[in-house]
Amino acid sequence: MTHEIARRRLLLGAAAAGALAGCGNPSDGVGADGRVTVELWHGQSDTARKALEALVSEFNRTHPHVRVDSSGGGVVADAMLQKVTAALAAGSYPDIAYIFGSDLASVARSPRVVDLTAALHEGDPPWSSFWTPVRDAVTVNGKVRAAPAVLDSLAVVYNKKLFRQAGIPFPKAGWSWDDFTDTARRLTDPGRGVFGTGWPGTGDEDTVWRLWPMIWDLGGEVVAADGKRIGFAEQGTRALTTVARLAQDKSVYVDPKPGSEQMYQVFLSGRMAMVATGPWQLPDIITAKVDYDVVPLPTYSGRPVTISGPDTWTVFDNGSARSRAAVEFVRWMNRPAQDARWDIAAGSLPLGSGTAGRPEWREHAGTTTGLGVFTDTLASARVRPVHAAYPQISQALGGAIVSVLLGKDSPAHALRRCADTADAALLIPR
Repeated sequence: MTHEIARRRLLLGAAAAGALAGCGNPSDGVGADGRVTVELWHGQSDTARKALEALVSEFNRTHPHVRVDSSGGGVVADAMLQKVTAALAAGSYPDIAYIFGSDLASVARSPRVVDLTAALHEGDPPWSSFWTPVRDAVTVNGKVRAAPAVLDSLAVVYNKKLFRQAGIPFPKAGWSWDDFTDTARRLTDPGRGVFGTGWPGTGDEDTVWRLWPMIWDLGGEVVAADGKRIGFAEQGTRALTTVARLAQDKSVYVDPKPGSEQMYQVFLSGRMAMVATGPWQLPDIITAKVDYDVVPLPTYSGRPVTISGPDTWTVFDNGSARSRAAVEFVRWMNRPAQDARWDIAAGSLPLGSGTAGRPEWREHAGTTTGLGVFTDTLASARVRPVHAAYPQISQALGGAIVSVLLGKDSPAHALRRCADTADAALLIPR
């Protein structure tokens, strides 16, 4: 992760420099027939890719003046930041790219990113119809710098069969983190290779974002109000103490590989009782025929809180004609009819109230166990700050979490090291 963050910083610096230097005369994309071609890099795979390509085909069929080309990019979403920033540096970049919400602030430093404030505030669907986490995730310094693409939230999926076998009552909304750690310990059975729960152990964003709801619940913030230091020194230590308890009890499976695939395989195989995850995992859980249900995250305070990690369609300026066409496409994708189809296929949540009210979404939610819990938690969901220093803060916290998970450091010392690194990053002028 350390090298990845370093590469990201180098690439972003190069991209900003390349963009400022200019990238020649970008093609306006208008063909001899008057049709504008828009290049889309989406990074989707499997079911989501097929669903998106079907939507692109429909858009092209119903918008004869625009053609969206979704064949480019050649990378998965996890590698999109590096691909896009290198393309910006080279002066040959797409019109639309799928950018993780946690990366948007860094990408938006490029002057080639189109300001979508007017387009989305005045567009269809209405800006007010998007959930609060959606609006927050695409807004940087008061301006809308991307259109929302997908939405999720974090909750606990649990294996009902393992609970029954252990004679432990199913968890309920309002349970505490002490309840969670105690339950994880009681459900752990080394002889059968069963773990109470799991946590990604690579120090990447998948490791980190699971701790933010715990920190927010305790009253902490990612960045302090003065903007010069982290806002979770005390709260982070307490949250890491909960992680340390899981590690000491040997009730947590620590996944050593990026992507958390091993952690999910342990759950799908019936050897993990609880996993904090999002709605994207439900199709695999259903396919694996796990007898499951979903419950909101535990709390310290008794108040519900979770995290949402919306990702984005970021639009880049390749001339006015292509920019207008790109904006037309992302606005079309955000409309409830298209959003519902995309969400159902991609394992996402509705971007707003318009989609949530669609009959096809209501039917899907009504027939998918636990999906309503994920949707309901959006009322208490927060997003990570769209801040240029966030990658450095995340890297520092990720290292602290892993050191505690592996029993190599105490929560207090791990958090102090995190604070030293993250505070230094926040002092860098941006």
